[in-house]
Amino acid sequence: MTPPTFMRQEVDAIPGVVANFLDRSGPVLDAAAAALRARDPSTVVTVARGSSDHACTYLKYAIELTLGLPVASIGPSVASIYGRDLKLDHCAAIAISQSGKSPDIVGLAQSARRSGASTIAITNTPGSPLADAADFTVDMLAGVEQSVAATKTFVTSVVAGLALVARWSGDAALHKAVDDLPRALAEAVACDWSDMIGALDGQNALYVLGRGPGLAIAHEAALKFKETCNVQGEAYSAAEVMHGPVAVVTPGYPVLGLAARDAAEPSVADMTHKLAGQGAIGFLTSDRPGAAKRLPFAATGHPLTDPLALIVTFYGFVEALARHRGFNPDKPVALKKVTETL
Repeated sequence: MTPPTFMRQEVDAIPGVVANFLDRSGPVLDAAAAALRARDPSTVVTVARGSSDHACTYLKYAIELTLGLPVASIGPSVASIYGRDLKLDHCAAIAISQSGKSPDIVGLAQSARRSGASTIAITNTPGSPLADAADFTVDMLAGVEQSVAATKTFVTSVVAGLALVARWSGDAALHKAVDDLPRALAEAVACDWSDMIGALDGQNALYVLGRGPGLAIAHEAALKFKETCNVQGEAYSAAEVMHGPVAVVTPGYPVLGLAARDAAEPSVADMTHKLAGQGAIGFLTSDRPGAAKRLPFAATGHPLTDPLALIVTFYGFVEALARHRGFNPDKPVALKKVTETL
């Protein structure tokens, strides 16, 4: 019997990794939340690339919907290439990096702190340069991630951000939903999307749709299609796909609608069904009826945690799709685990 890939092992480990993080990270999250309440920033900025930037997009929606604060992503090249410090003295800055080593991410975090922002690093490497650049460092405590494709570190970085937002805002319902995530994510690991594997045979491009926090998950899924399967996955808001991109959706073109149990579910579901009704191969994580094929999902009971369960199920699916296509998802071509950009 062929042993499971590192990616599969790491996906299976996600519920336990998240439980361990929540059990051990209360003190630093409480301290960071207290500092943010005392500082009362008017704006939040984020610093990240790749999967970590998708985590930041997820947290953007969580912060805006919970705290009412605008969130902006700053391009790391502002500091690393162009050498410019921004006026951030009334801001909080959240930097996310699994390795904490990429020079441009570290440089922008240092710039944000130098410019007066309250800086928080979320990293799986607490002794990293990024940790040294921050006022508070939240260790993901995810253990070594051996697959190049980030899975457990992506999920834990989002959990860390949501746990911080729950404490910062005093939102008891969100706090409880975050604490309940290990159970929900275990259900998500068990959801089976294998029906989609054969349906994608011969397909090398597709769309992934989402909205709100689900759009961040759609971007992460599209990236993983590229990384592990050499499939040109492109993510779009269900509200934007009709503004030009829909022209690519000819009969037989695959579309994956990642609908969560939130206010955007009707929009994502209706658009996925619409495209399936026009001939696309449509798959959808919703019970709303229509032309697209339903995929099973684990509901978390809260609109800000629900999309996270979808990516956990997706990770298991895309690992199997990679193997089905003859790829090793642990070692994508031309990629390495730590990417150090300037």
